[in-house]
Amino acid sequence: MVRRRYSCLFLLFVGLTLFIHREGLAQTPSSLPFEVNAKSAVLMNAHSGLFLYEKAPDERLIPASLNKILTLYLAFDALKTGQVKLTDEVTISQNAWKMGGSQMFIEVGQKVKFEDLIKGITVVSGNDACVAVAETVAGSVSVFVKNMNDKARALGMTNSQFMNPHGLPAEGQYSSARDIAILSYHYVKDHPEALKYHSTKEFTYGKITQQNRNGLLFRDNTVDGLKTGWTDDAGFHLVATTQRDGDRFIAVVMGAKKVREREEDALVLLTYGFKNFSTTRFCSKDEKTGEIKVWKGQKGTVSVEPDEDGYITLPKGKEKTLSVTKQIPESVFAPVIKAQKLGTLTITLDGKKVREIALVASEEVPSGGILKRMLHSFILISFHPPYIGSIAIIVIIFLVIAIASLSGRKKKEFPKLS
Repeated sequence: MVRRRYSCLFLLFVGLTLFIHREGLAQTPSSLPFEVNAKSAVLMNAHSGLFLYEKAPDERLIPASLNKILTLYLAFDALKTGQVKLTDEVTISQNAWKMGGSQMFIEVGQKVKFEDLIKGITVVSGNDACVAVAETVAGSVSVFVKNMNDKARALGMTNSQFMNPHGLPAEGQYSSARDIAILSYHYVKDHPEALKYHSTKEFTYGKITQQNRNGLLFRDNTVDGLKTGWTDDAGFHLVATTQRDGDRFIAVVMGAKKVREREEDALVLLTYGFKNFSTTRFCSKDEKTGEIKVWKGQKGTVSVEPDEDGYITLPKGKEKTLSVTKQIPESVFAPVIKAQKLGTLTITLDGKKVREIALVASEEVPSGGILKRMLHSFILISFHPPYIGSIAIIVIIFLVIAIASLSGRKKKEFPKLS
């Protein structure tokens, strides 16, 4: 029961902190010397997850083809678990074939490699390929959409609801620039191998060659993703990401009036990020950062380690003002569950908290035997505040001495008769 309770608490913590991307460094349009014309936009560092620019970040907008980032996320999840393989051949259904909008142009009954469907989504934004992937991974589009929304909630996307895997207009479907950034952050982090598909400039299938709709791939050779979107009601969207000198930024632009506008907005944001910020890693996942004494356990200590790589993005020149504080208890009681949260690393910049990383147990420490638990209980009550055991022993000794003394006196006062 105790183990289950700790597990639930840990999972709750993970759910609450999965998206620990702070807003403390985010700048608003009025505070910067450049203009973003789209309705909504954000800039995020892809290592630290920190937001560095925000314009109407939580406004609910029609996501259009940005849905496909989540569709691809689930597709790559399935590849990672071995549920599907890139070489698997998928038989195309009537449902997939009949999709309108942007298409890969697959035919009913045709057998298509799963990898080609991935290319059909990443490069040419094929709605037909999205349906084929959804049916392959989940058995039906409806189940896949449920999985999409479950994944979104698990990632901390609190302002999104998806109704289909492709993004064609649907009542009740919405997202926000912040949520799309959260999605993109985790997608790139979990599946960096996907970027080779997103950065492909053209794709030929069935003797039809189509160019990637992300125009920035043709304007900046450091751009390697991520996804475009458009409908009449939504306007023009773009999620752009690029890596330079080991650092990576993600720009999300939603509701631009023209294709060129969304590209210019994204480039301005990416340039602002690289020119004004640097990212530092202050801790590494699985790197032991301390030990805690364990009472009543099979082992006497347990090591703690960060539950993720700790990155912080700072304004250039501010690196020396960074402070890292470790907070762990002196001791804990067994049982200790592996990955149980036991402390935190808190990062402050100019005295303001900007990041917090959980410190978790590096291994399981089961409860010790009954004799060890009794011994530790005795030690704890005897030699640790409030020293109840020691006080009790002293009182008992005093009482024994007092009783013995009284007994001796009584023997002297009442000698035995001869």
